Amino acid sequence: MFGIDLSPEGLLTFFSAYAYQPWLVYGFIIIFMLASSFGFPMPEELVLVSSGLVAFLAKHPEKFPAPSPDATPVNMWTLMGVCFFAVYFSDTLVYSIGKYLGKYLLKYKWMQRQVSGKAYITVQKWFEKYGSWCCGIFRFTPGLRFPGHMWCGMVGIPMWKFLLIDGVVALISVPTQVYLVATYGESIIGYIQEAKYISAVIALIAFIVWFVRRKIKERRERLSAQQNPELL
Repeated sequence: MFGIDLSPEGLLTFFSAYAYQPWLVYGFIIIFMLASSFGFPMPEELVLVSSGLVAFLAKHPEKFPAPSPDATPVNMWTLMGVCFFAVYFSDTLVYSIGKYLGKYLLKYKWMQRQVSGKAYITVQKWFEKYGSWCCGIFRFTPGLRFPGHMWCGMVGIPMWKFLLIDGVVALISVPTQVYLVATYGESIIGYIQEAKYISAVIALIAFIVWFVRRKIKERRERLSAQQNPELL
């Protein structure tokens, strides 16, 4: 994956370069979270796991020594706060764009195509089913976070309600993820390595299912055409 060794040793080596550059880490977290909230293909979960791994390395200088005696390590608690702030601010920014600029953006064709896309159709169905609780549900749906939070603003959900629901969910989920990875880093890395192979198996199974269903569909279409030649 992008030339990174996904073995436990490879991942630890990669992240050890940043364990003693706290301000660089904090800055990149904010940038990546903003980009992720606007649909950039960098999952928020990946940023949180990476942040937790950096904190794990900084907590174990006996295993991963500092480059110099006066080097400042990443602080886990500060990192948890930065991650929460970055996520909460990003969600609120997307919501605000939908609330204050949504009706103007709908004048543009590219936005009209977005609103009529599959993601927004799913978002609308969820709103019909769950109402304002979607403000928190979208926290756990990577593919729907951006359209979901923007739609929260566009449909007129009060800002205080969005801030309350999204804030509570983010406060529970975001720091917890960072803390768990920072505390059980070596085990988490092992799971990441295993997930690489599990993902490959899942992808293979999905391809086989898709291929078989396609062939069945083609066969049914041929049989239907033979039975109804007037449709040709």
